[in-house]
Amino acid sequence: MHGRLFDYPDPRRLDLRASVRAARSEWLVRVHLQRAAVPVQVLVDVSASMRFGTRQTKLQVAADFVEALGYSAFRVGDPLGMLAFDTRARDDLFMPPRSGRGIGNLLATMLRDSTSTGAGTGSSMASRTSSNTSNDTSTSMASRTGTSPASPSGSVEALQRIASTLAGRQALVFVVSDFHWPLAALPTVLDLLVHAYVVPIVVWDAAEIVPPAGGPLLAVSDAESGARRTLWLSASARERWHEGVARRRAELSRMFGKRGIQPFHIESAFDPEAMSRYFMEAVA
Repeated sequence: MHGRLFDYPDPRRLDLRASVRAARSEWLVRVHLQRAAVPVQVLVDVSASMRFGTRQTKLQVAADFVEALGYSAFRVGDPLGMLAFDTRARDDLFMPPRSGRGIGNLLATMLRDSTSTGAGTGSSMASRTSSNTSNDTSTSMASRTGTSPASPSGSVEALQRIASTLAGRQALVFVVSDFHWPLAALPTVLDLLVHAYVVPIVVWDAAEIVPPAGGPLLAVSDAESGARRTLWLSASARERWHEGVARRRAELSRMFGKRGIQPFHIESAFDPEAMSRYFMEAVA
């Protein structure tokens, strides 16, 4: 746990990251206690844009992560719980923190079997053809380049509602999403989770990051609204696509960085070794 430097006057235990995240402007030091179970909560975005993917959907990737998280939590004796959201809080996917060998597998199965309440449909939004003149793909990342309708802001409002249920609690909280929604309200969510150790898991698909290498015409569908349009992928449009991805990545890093938080990026598939390196670098 952490205590005030005034109460534990040992500057050798000073924790700069925790001090930056603290609600009050004060120096915090590490206070070592006997090992106890730490509640682990995973907040999962199950909105329509998470149902896009080429080899597998982003929601399936999130389920793979939750399954691995459950195994790790069980090994160290930590209870694992889940809250989910799309345009609203998904009470049907709620699970209070529980300990058990199969909790991760149960939560992953719930995610894989879930359906979205958004406007788009997972199967149609995730389809992509191999035609040289047209592709059918999600525009969740393209919307950041200004070439498609923006996603609704209902997701971040729902995230605020479920995050408020964890306000004031000490826990390890994973926020799993593609973050294809307005980031202006994200600081409010982080304020609610100020007492927790927050790990943002940014899940993107390779088709969102790199424009298709096929012909110049691209048929796109907005995963959230269902709107369809055809884009002309000129050289400038491809450049804007790459710039939009880089800009979004920088926005996420900057917004989380203000709280001393480093997001973990997953692209197309979950890599447990990369997750281990992430935590080792965080405590180094």
